[in-house]
Amino acid sequence: MGEVVKRAYKYRFYPTPLQAEQLNRTFGCVRKVYNLALDARTRAWAVHGQRSTYVQSSAWLTEWKRTEELAYLTEVSSVPLQQALRHLQAGFAGFLGQAVALPAFQVQA
Repeated sequence: MGEVVKRAYKYRFYPTPLQAEQLNRTFGCVRKVYNLALDARTRAWAVHGQRSTYVQSSAWLTEWKRTEELAYLTEVSSVPLQQALRHLQAGFAGFLGQAVALPAFQVQA
């Protein structure tokens, strides 16, 4: 059998101004959804002693998109927004399993 060759490639992305604007909008919406879900899940635990699931967080996202204040969330793809909720779920699962610290709010860099 032949030898396994491992390769790595390095890519650089030069977005157009329009692409950069869309990326900034998407990242901002992801940050907003993550922080909203973190706040809602933390409040649900502190006030009611209830754990929240990814499914509940996803339902909250749908409700948030229907509000006038957060209607701009519909302007970006739902895939990265859902992924933010999955990352938050993983963070809470690690915290409840005592493996990691409580997830923290994201701030703009």
